[in-house]
Amino acid sequence: MKLFRRITFASGILALALFSNPSARLHKLAGGSVPQIGSLMAVYAAEAANIDRNARDFRLPDQFVWKDNGSGSKTASLFGDPSKPGLYVQVTKRDPNVWSQPHSHPNERFITVLAGTFLIGTGAKFDKNNVVAVGPGGVVHDIPNQMHYDGTGPEGATLEFIAMGPAARN
Repeated sequence: MKLFRRITFASGILALALFSNPSARLHKLAGGSVPQIGSLMAVYAAEAANIDRNARDFRLPDQFVWKDNGSGSKTASLFGDPSKPGLYVQVTKRDPNVWSQPHSHPNERFITVLAGTFLIGTGAKFDKNNVVAVGPGGVVHDIPNQMHYDGTGPEGATLEFIAMGPAARN
């Protein structure tokens, strides 16, 4: 039984080493380096493939086009156009201690915290002491036309927004 546990533990460590940070491997694959493709295929036992962008589109982080919002944040629109009707996806990087004043949006929005701390509050009165801290992996649902405000902690935050356009602020 002891030997079985040791083998299981060693296998687990080996699996973690092999499969840790698969997104980095995929990122390298997108660069098109032949040795990296061979390594990736060996690890995942996969064949090289061409992706039909009409069937499935994707963006890698080094392909994001960032626009500085001039208020301590920058945003990359990944899919869709927030100025037009329809679904859009954006990633926003906010600097440390950046706050919005109370406002609302006419459409619902779903915000996923990718990194850092997102501090959220509700109501028409701005109060930094009455917020909830949402960390990486947390999701916030903005209800249409409901007043809220938000900010970032000392490390800033990276947020993904999924919503229907046109994006507007009331």
